[in-house]
Amino acid sequence: GGMASGGRAEGQNRLLFGRRELASGAIAVYLRGAFQVQTVVSQGCRPIGRPFVITKAQNHFILELSGQPPMHQLQALFTELNEKEQALVQQGVHVGRVINEYKETFGREDFLIRNVIGADPHTGAIAIGDTIRPGQTVQFHIRDADTADEDLRELLVQLSPPQPPIGGLLFTCNGRGTRLFDQPHHDAQSIHSAYPSLPLSGFFAQGEIGPVGLSNYLHGFTASVVLFSNK
Repeated sequence: GGMASGGRAEGQNRLLFGRRELASGAIAVYLRGAFQVQTVVSQGCRPIGRPFVITKAQNHFILELSGQPPMHQLQALFTELNEKEQALVQQGVHVGRVINEYKETFGREDFLIRNVIGADPHTGAIAIGDTIRPGQTVQFHIRDADTADEDLRELLVQLSPPQPPIGGLLFTCNGRGTRLFDQPHHDAQSIHSAYPSLPLSGFFAQGEIGPVGLSNYLHGFTASVVLFSNK
């Protein structure tokens, strides 16, 4: 699913439920029957550098990564990147938190992506949009249109539903679309390329809801997809 978008102040958004208009709350649809569900949450990021272990943290502040201030680790990593990657870091860097710490290596699907929302130049600490704790593994990530396109298409290919899907829902961030890609309808067209005859519905959202690993999270800048297949 996704969060309502468009309003700039409390009470400006509207939810439509049948003939009813609601100014607050949430609307959910309960589905039941002989069908299977598969999900894709494309976070549109790729990792840079190497993973770090959080050695000191408080709430949503990362104070140390592998014994060093996070900004120091990022500055050292920055010098190893090419010019394009350096430009993407300057536009906005993200932190991916590993979901399953028991894996030996990590791929894109193993990270929960969170935005860096602030930094302290004096201590080198950074703040991210999540609560973290010491002992967790994280890695810096960057996002661009090419990475977001590749990520969604690869995840759709890996899906391989047991039966051809009979319908789908797409909830995509309003920071994607033409704000990220040079053509409209990118995410819907990517799904159509993988499943040409699939009926698809959905909406743009200000925050998307979907699973990474075995838990559901609230995301940003993602395409959250659910596909329905016959059992």
